[in-house]
Amino acid sequence: MKQISGNKLLVRALKEEGVDTIFGYPGACTIDISDELYKQDDIRIILPRHEQALVHEADAYARTTGKVGVCLVTSGPGATNLVTGLATANYDSVPLVCFTGQVPVGLVGNDAFQEVDIVGITRSICKYAVTVKRREELGSIIKKAFYIAHTGKPGVVVVDLPKDIQQENGSGIYPEQIELRGCKPNVSVHMGQIKKAVGLLNQSEKPVFLVGGGVLISGAEREMTRLAEMTNIPVVTTIMGKGALPSSHPLYVGNLGIHGCYAANFAVSSCDLLFSIGTRFNDRITGKIGDFAKNASIVHIDIDSASISRNIAVDVPIVSDAKEAILALLEKACPLCTEEWLRTIDGWKREHPLAAERPGLTPQRIIQSINRIFDRAIIATDVGQNQLWATQFLELGEGRKMLTSGGLGTMGYGFPAAIGAKAGNPDMDVIVISGDGGFQMNVQEMATAVAYELPVIICIFNNGYLGNVRQWQEMFFDRHYSSTCIQRRKSCPLPCNSPGENCPDYIPDFIKLAGSYGAAGIRVTAEEEIDKALLSAKRNKKGPTVIEFIIGREENVLPIVPPGNRLSDMILERKG
Repeated sequence: MKQISGNKLLVRALKEEGVDTIFGYPGACTIDISDELYKQDDIRIILPRHEQALVHEADAYARTTGKVGVCLVTSGPGATNLVTGLATANYDSVPLVCFTGQVPVGLVGNDAFQEVDIVGITRSICKYAVTVKRREELGSIIKKAFYIAHTGKPGVVVVDLPKDIQQENGSGIYPEQIELRGCKPNVSVHMGQIKKAVGLLNQSEKPVFLVGGGVLISGAEREMTRLAEMTNIPVVTTIMGKGALPSSHPLYVGNLGIHGCYAANFAVSSCDLLFSIGTRFNDRITGKIGDFAKNASIVHIDIDSASISRNIAVDVPIVSDAKEAILALLEKACPLCTEEWLRTIDGWKREHPLAAERPGLTPQRIIQSINRIFDRAIIATDVGQNQLWATQFLELGEGRKMLTSGGLGTMGYGFPAAIGAKAGNPDMDVIVISGDGGFQMNVQEMATAVAYELPVIICIFNNGYLGNVRQWQEMFFDRHYSSTCIQRRKSCPLPCNSPGENCPDYIPDFIKLAGSYGAAGIRVTAEEEIDKALLSAKRNKKGPTVIEFIIGREENVLPIVPPGNRLSDMILERKG
């Protein structure tokens, strides 16, 4: 075969891997690749306005299409700007392959212009990172990257491409397959462990399914619903697992954790069998570890063996793909007599509903309107109070999906994630639920949305604070509102522990800002304006619409488990 440059082989490899979209930001060390991409029209190049946003966009594209997300950035700051996005995607098991430009091999380690050791920087926050040091390795390394990214527990792969490797001629062959010793994840089910798990199920009187993001990643929503219905077992979810069972399903209890609902937290605290599928037992869901599911036997299914018994010791570990394990359970499990247990849980739900409806422009009301108006939608959230309200009140199921940063909790994720989701799903309504703080972390992506005519709907919950931190300051730090008021100016008096009549105007004006980018902007100040604004945004198919909701400045997310407490020790109401 005729010899070709490394750049030509890269483009050929991308096409062989079925890549149709790249999120890329050019630079000196990738300009040759950009030139090769210019000569073809099979792969779409989306140019974001910042590399961090670029990764979030590729992340959401991957989450919503089932494809591997692909990034391309230059060396030095282009590469280092990826770090937060790489960690975000890797924590949430998103398959990404990120190509970074690098200085020529001979200059590596010599402090060349825009040279950084991006492999060393990212090794701990991705699944695999490698620098291509020889042209003859290029094809096999690219093949390995895509294989590792989507095989087993999905994750992020970084491929560092020195400029001279890109330019050097070599073989044009791209391998059809690759054999990797030590990278053969176990997806099959150990039937002996399944039998043990079923045995515990049959002995239990108060079982609970705890469902995490692994069920959604494996595409097992329907199978999980069938399993719950067949066994008659209630289902509790992590925020990443919400939607694995339709929110309206009678067996669905709610989210677990420090902002979980009363019934879900009490169900896990009171159960005699906790059957966890695709869940990491992190501190956000366990509360005080020593008291987590204290009276329960624990079964844990996860594709990642390292996640099992990491924080919580389990009785029956099962290393398997979630879908394969659920299918095996459907063959072996039997209906259980759980009516009394379900009545107890229903009593908790009635006694302590997630939030009492009250009039006014509340986050609950806004999200309820989104549920009513958008039958089919992808909803991306940012991080903070807006994320917690969304995970509490969004009704998810087959027609409505949620994207959020669960493991890392990355502010600034929501808006670029919506752009990536819309790029991959042009026929779906895509909505962002964001706070005023998180939105400003990647506000420059408004230009991306406008340039690519992506009609995303951006719902900003504006309370003039970094609301989640302010809530903690109110509840646990005697209202010491330190560095959380976004409206604060140098002239404001100290100390300040509450909003007042003389607070300065909010900056920026989000409606004028939207207009400056060529986007639509709507400000909502009253409950009766919610539906009109959302419907207007839904009709706008030409570009993005910003809807700024002016909510109460000291709205709180409740319930909450104070730090270091048991899940059952919830604060349910605001004091004072």
